[in-house]
Amino acid sequence: MFWTRSLIQLMLLLCCLPSQSQELSSRIHHLRNADPREWSEFEVMADKELNLQFTAKSNVSAQTLNIRQYDVKQNWQVLINDHEIGRLVIDEKDMSTYFAIPGNILKDGMNTLLIKCEPAEPDDILIREIVLDSRPLTEVLAEATVDITVMDKRSRLLLPSRITIVNERGSLQTIYATSDSSLAVRPGCVYSNGKAAIQLPAGTYTIYAGRGFEYGIDSAKVTMKPGDHLKQPLFIGREVETPGWVVSDTHIHTFTHSRHGDATQEERAITIAGEGIELPIMTDHNVNIDLRPVVNALNLTNDFTPVTGDEVTTRVGHFNVFETKANVPVIAHESVNWNDLSKTFGDLSKSKVIILNHARDIHNNFRPFDPSRHLSFAGECVDDGNFPANAMEVINSGSQQTDYMALYRDWFGMLNSGHLLTPVGSSDSHDVNRFIVGQGRTYIQCDDREPGKIDVDAAIKSFRGGRVMVSCGLLTRMSVNNVYGPGDVVPGAGSVNVVVDVMGPAWVRADRVALYANGKKIREEKIVSHGQGGIKLTRSWTVTIPKHDVYLVAIADGPGNGMPYWPIAKPFQPAGPDWNPKVIGSTGAVWVDGDRNNLINSPRSYAEKIITSTGGDMSKIVRELGAYDEAVAGQVAALLWKKGTNLNAPPITTALKTASPATKEGFKTVIEEITKIGNHQTKK
Repeated sequence: MFWTRSLIQLMLLLCCLPSQSQELSSRIHHLRNADPREWSEFEVMADKELNLQFTAKSNVSAQTLNIRQYDVKQNWQVLINDHEIGRLVIDEKDMSTYFAIPGNILKDGMNTLLIKCEPAEPDDILIREIVLDSRPLTEVLAEATVDITVMDKRSRLLLPSRITIVNERGSLQTIYATSDSSLAVRPGCVYSNGKAAIQLPAGTYTIYAGRGFEYGIDSAKVTMKPGDHLKQPLFIGREVETPGWVVSDTHIHTFTHSRHGDATQEERAITIAGEGIELPIMTDHNVNIDLRPVVNALNLTNDFTPVTGDEVTTRVGHFNVFETKANVPVIAHESVNWNDLSKTFGDLSKSKVIILNHARDIHNNFRPFDPSRHLSFAGECVDDGNFPANAMEVINSGSQQTDYMALYRDWFGMLNSGHLLTPVGSSDSHDVNRFIVGQGRTYIQCDDREPGKIDVDAAIKSFRGGRVMVSCGLLTRMSVNNVYGPGDVVPGAGSVNVVVDVMGPAWVRADRVALYANGKKIREEKIVSHGQGGIKLTRSWTVTIPKHDVYLVAIADGPGNGMPYWPIAKPFQPAGPDWNPKVIGSTGAVWVDGDRNNLINSPRSYAEKIITSTGGDMSKIVRELGAYDEAVAGQVAALLWKKGTNLNAPPITTALKTASPATKEGFKTVIEEITKIGNHQTKK
């Protein structure tokens, strides 16, 4: 009876004690620093800043402010009583962030919380669940401890991995841990060598473990009270088998050397291992960095083979070049046009990989494949510059395109114009967690049995030969006549058998796969994957081959949302306010020798022969084009236009009336793009 009365008295006493936390606002605050609206998911109207009045008592010692934030892209200041206590984390994810309030910032009575951002690029953000806690930051975050181990399902050995912590409200949870020689830590995310001891506020959390695209996800739900110390093992296994294919990310940065983003070179090495990248290419801006000393110091030499590269950052585009050397001068980056840049690269084009990066993004007021200077369908630039690369990014997961097929169409156009470019997937990551390293990746046909001893020269040779697959959440594998794959030339035949496998882990869904010939979709299949890992679909098609060469490419996609452990970032430079994230997997190009001359003949080469053999007579051109596809017709149209021919002139419009559907479509597409160029020039 005594203990019962004492317990009741204690509970009453606790109820009467002042609470450690005070909710300042529970509603959602939609802020926008500048018009127009950034994304259609946001309301049309928004406040420019948050000015929140609240009552408090003066603080002699430090206290803590907790804010849930979403979709932060710009620098938003957080001020209390005109004192800046920090800035929101620049990250578009939904996350719970914390700010230390120094002593003597709060005052008795009314106080002001101000969250604001200078007018710059439009940034719509959401702020909610604002809580003031009377305890210092370390005490708030370190209420409970969990020791996490991530092990391989089969071997039960520790596995470098990515750990994601989500609270019961669905936000990434800031943890109390710091980056060191075995951890790379950001809000809601820890990369580790397989072991991580982290501290959290008391509460309920879901902890996820993964290791990039090839592995499954394991998760556990934990509830922790103040003072708890839990142990949580997680087990993940390989679900996508890729023997004979080296995993590469050809576009990787560090804050240490590029001076933007947030990943130190030590954190970068840990994240590369945690995402299972076997051949990472270090491409800081206009500098040659050798990551090997860091890899050696962190004992990661068996996990991957680092390669020194250089993002040659010019006024006319960014180009990744590898392999370079850390102890030699960097490649000159002062070129003002592609002709000069081609001369600068010189003999490098014969031995090195030279990748055009993010061709539809604007840097230094220049967009390489801007509609005002580039015909996408024909792969033709207005200014006649020599194209300086032998590869191009078709997926850049750190710089997504609103229409993910835009860069693929550009690549198809370049292949049609005779530029045999290797397609590339990369992450362009400068960060630990905002943009995930290796999310966009390239699979290179090469011996991958020892990740720490990849033959770099062999990988480069295979890469330059187009023997690649490109991935951002899916992997698409193709064989033609059971023998030939990306980079190969299939001997001439009236028809070929194409087998396509679409692969992915259980946590990724595939919806469809399409087959393209010379850039035109000729087959499509829906996929119902039912959550299985590994091969999600195998499809066989018989494809009739025309009497001219064609290249075949297969592309699969699926929904890319709902993955807190592997979120896909919004476009860096969106083309519109709507965003529908996708997982993607594509093959490289497989050429079929339709004309049986044992050579690769591009649509451009056929177009040049047709114009020459007909003497430019449009009636004869139309008759000749009857045996060819849209890609060849588009090349003819582009070549005539480059020679100064008006494609809307009566001789051409009259001749096109009797043309094949493919010829009409090819001309129509080029004329539409030429019209856009004219419109852009008129606006200027």
